[in-house]
Amino acid sequence: MSSSSNLRNSSVKTDTSKVEFDVNLSCKGCASSVEKVLTGIPEVKIIDIDVEKQSVVVESSLPSQRIKEAIESTGKRAVLKGFGTKVESAVAELKGENGLFGVIRFHQTDKDLCIIDGTVDGLPSGEHGLHIHEFGDLSQGCESIGPHFNPTNSTHGGKEDPIRHYGDLGNIVADSNGRASFRIQDNTIKVYDIIGRSIAVSADKDDLGKVENPLSVIDGNSGKGLAAAIIARSAGLFENPKRICQCDGVSIWDENTALSSSL
Repeated sequence: MSSSSNLRNSSVKTDTSKVEFDVNLSCKGCASSVEKVLTGIPEVKIIDIDVEKQSVVVESSLPSQRIKEAIESTGKRAVLKGFGTKVESAVAELKGENGLFGVIRFHQTDKDLCIIDGTVDGLPSGEHGLHIHEFGDLSQGCESIGPHFNPTNSTHGGKEDPIRHYGDLGNIVADSNGRASFRIQDNTIKVYDIIGRSIAVSADKDDLGKVENPLSVIDGNSGKGLAAAIIARSAGLFENPKRICQCDGVSIWDENTALSSSL
């Protein structure tokens, strides 16, 4: 039985993305709890809540992690299943030392706007440069991904600068727990140009090319890379079959992985 909730919230910005979560909804009461918490967030527009399909679809200008945390505040588990559309979406999964882990998604909302949505855990607190690099070669980690993606042969700059590397995405900020959740709007990069390349988070703050330093116009003097990942196509809305098991709240894919590992 479907409990649809359309046009609950009207104050949604035009730079929004549709996001689909699989949530272990077991009854109408669960759906009502999720609906209540999401309706209380002005930047979220509920598209649909379906108990039978265990699906929650929203449109928002917020980082997907923020929406996931709101859903899980009701006691339910949420797994992000789809972001944007298949043709226009991509994803990268970062893994580094000391438990550093992150997932970054890209969605082309139109020909002139790409949304970069991500959460990275295990970072030192503070600012860290985020850049798209030329190559998707992780054979030597961050040492083999090449320079910043720069098809116009420009100098390094900030995300808002008219002249910059295409791969210059500015800084993300990690809190005291080492988590950086972010949603970046970019008018330069296109998803179809970056699939197969890599994205990396750096050890230091990117000075955006504004400092008198030889490295400033090369990489923002942002230090070594902490982790990198290849950018790959991702599932769009309603294209991911992942489901959460009602008995234990574990993703069926997770259960299959655990079973395979034990054989």
